[in-house]
Amino acid sequence: MTTTSGHPARSGPADPPPAADPQDTGETDAVSAQDAADVCDQAQDLAENGHLKRAAKLYRRAVAADPHPRVLARALLGLAVVEDQRGDLPASREAARGAVATGDPRYAPRAAYHLGLSLEQEGEHVEAEGVWRRLVDLGDPSYAAVAHYGLARSAEDRGDPGAAEEHWEAALRLPRGSAPLGRLHAATVVEAARDLAGRLLGRGLPGAASAAVERGLSVADDPGLRLLRAAAHLEHAIADVGAIVDPGEGERDAPAPDAGTSASAVELLAGLLALRGEPDGAERVWRAGLGDGDPETAHEVRRRLRRGFAAPEDEGAGPWWEPYLEEAAATATAPALAGELFAVITRMHALLALPVVEGESRADALRAAMEQALRTPSGLVWGADVHADFRSRLREAMGGEDVLPEGWPDL
Repeated sequence: MTTTSGHPARSGPADPPPAADPQDTGETDAVSAQDAADVCDQAQDLAENGHLKRAAKLYRRAVAADPHPRVLARALLGLAVVEDQRGDLPASREAARGAVATGDPRYAPRAAYHLGLSLEQEGEHVEAEGVWRRLVDLGDPSYAAVAHYGLARSAEDRGDPGAAEEHWEAALRLPRGSAPLGRLHAATVVEAARDLAGRLLGRGLPGAASAAVERGLSVADDPGLRLLRAAAHLEHAIADVGAIVDPGEGERDAPAPDAGTSASAVELLAGLLALRGEPDGAERVWRAGLGDGDPETAHEVRRRLRRGFAAPEDEGAGPWWEPYLEEAAATATAPALAGELFAVITRMHALLALPVVEGESRADALRAAMEQALRTPSGLVWGADVHADFRSRLREAMGGEDVLPEGWPDL
């Protein structure tokens, strides 16, 4: 179990516990200090098989025997875990605090880890920070990263960047030389790297985020870290291309790039901004490129914006829908436009298909269905242009005479 906020501190048995615990023979018998370790073994067995209530009773009897500190710490830790699984958080935390207080080098760190996670998940951040500090003091290297990660989060929450940086560094630090890296330590480094990289990207520091990602990837090939590395590269690319499209004050006197380079930069920057989820920013970039003071650059930008359009741009005025396609390309709304078109086609198809399926033969009914189909696009932004295009084509076919009434077809 790692220290991420998404993973619960408590983890109950895989299967629901049985309705009743085994017979509690001799339950009231006192346990001697010498027998407490055996009682802990029995309690652990019961807990692993889902008999939580009975296990808790045995752990309490072991604690009451006032055994050797090592056994006492084990009994308290076991009681803390069992009570947590039973849903009694106050009892669980009381037992965990007792285990931590023993200072036992084996069980106290585990109890502090369990307690710290439980407190964090319930919003008890002040006490959780104290537990993480105690965990550092216990000196168990396998839990050091966990403790420093918790302290880094606490420092971030209270707005102490200096302390946060110190603890982030400690959480990500790996053992020197060939010292082995435990499973918990490795998982904590990966998770802390993900957390820190995400925070740094949010602060606009992709370089520092990349460095944090690489430290995590040195431990494990984690998909989340790879995604964060890609996001950091995206930010670097936006900064680089943005410097071409809109150079800073100190670079305005430098030679301007050629039209092809400028237009490529506009296209790439707009695409990257759309990818980052900023369609308004992408649109601004396209608009600025289309309005560039250099006619050659503006022409090249428009060519790139219209790349993929069906009608060649050198055949005079394009069809009525091309401005809408251009707008959709510039604003990254092509899916929305396609959705509108398919909805209209489906509606028109349904209106025209129904009379055919029903074998309708009345002229007035067929005309009404066709009129409904013709009006289908009218409520959309581009609907008026559909009707205007037909009016224009009909006028041309009629030798220049406009034979349609004003407002057709929405009379």
